[in-house]
Amino acid sequence: MTEVYVVGVGITPFGKFADRSVKDLTRDAVSAALEDAGLRRDDIEAAYFANAAQAAVEGQYLVPGQIALASAGFAGLPVTNVENACASASTALNAACTFVASGQGEVALAVGVDKMNSADRARSFAVFDGGWDVHEAEQTIARLTALGRDLPLPPGAGGTDGQRSVFMDVYAALARHHMKHFGLSQEEIAIASAKNHTHSQHNPNAQYRRPMTAAEVLADREICWPLTLAMCAPISDGGAAAIVCSAAKARALGLDRAVRVAASVLRSGSGRGPEEFDRHITRLAAHTAYDKAGLGPEDMDVAEVHDASAFAEILQLESLGFCGIGEGGRLTAEGATAIGGRIPVNPSGGLECRGHPIGATGLAQVHELVTQLRGEAGPRQVEGARTAIAENGGGFAGYEEAAACITILQRG
Repeated sequence: MTEVYVVGVGITPFGKFADRSVKDLTRDAVSAALEDAGLRRDDIEAAYFANAAQAAVEGQYLVPGQIALASAGFAGLPVTNVENACASASTALNAACTFVASGQGEVALAVGVDKMNSADRARSFAVFDGGWDVHEAEQTIARLTALGRDLPLPPGAGGTDGQRSVFMDVYAALARHHMKHFGLSQEEIAIASAKNHTHSQHNPNAQYRRPMTAAEVLADREICWPLTLAMCAPISDGGAAAIVCSAAKARALGLDRAVRVAASVLRSGSGRGPEEFDRHITRLAAHTAYDKAGLGPEDMDVAEVHDASAFAEILQLESLGFCGIGEGGRLTAEGATAIGGRIPVNPSGGLECRGHPIGATGLAQVHELVTQLRGEAGPRQVEGARTAIAENGGGFAGYEEAAACITILQRG
């Protein structure tokens, strides 16, 4: 198996763009990645197109990648469509790496695009309805939300209203479950969120760029206690892309800006019980990735994690081994996960602030980490970053994500 390098990345701004189509976002992300790599369209030997929302929002149930990439100037290229809920883009990268590592070709493209905002808000939220077993949706929601019932709500909490993804109710229940077992506080969740809002002010592609304090996060509109609006990822449009190639091709292009893929691990849920915290899908996938890379959590200089809610970031800090189980809130409150701290997390602003077009998120994480490892992140640069990790999860099965992908990158 040959080594694989990321030689080009591209991203669009994330936000709400009524005048931009999936085709437009695909063209922009791919063109940026090609320019970054110094490659032409005919250098690409295979493409993996990630998308999770277009079927529900626009009715493009089949061949979205062939349609979108044709508009970007690709003809005759083998295109594989990838859907893995919010882990779609990292799964596309995993497939592109496998294509190169197995010797099927030397250069492959992974691109993730979603346009989630619609004039029909019901279509936007319908995307989330298929994120678990649709035959047992009511039972699943009841099982997951029941996890938080043993923790009494504080006075005045629980008066939620307005349209929101049911996944926020699930994250809130998981947060209360964690609070009950480990003493996590709402204030510690707010500190994680405020940290990401502070980071995002320096990301020109972020959907939200206004810094917030923890007090401001706590004062924001309640979504489902303990989560406030500022703690939750928005509905977003956007695209991101990465071009990977073999070591030989990377040498031909010049290794000065290439980033090595030290590990790319994809895993499905384990069927664990709700109290089996040490068997969480991300924890198991991360252990495998660390073993493949010959590294450990102590070797990571920067991380991008899947903070669809601010609580999820705290949970993933523990699963990735940056602290003990139940210690993620304390690690955050100590400032260890801010830029300048021991293990900066989500310097991009994360899903909460950069935005979360779900089919693009995993590659947006990779774009940020490649930028960091190249030393090109400007005012949000993590000093001396040489090794990085991304965690990207999608859907729900049992008491955890249905899919999780861990990517470890090293400066070439």
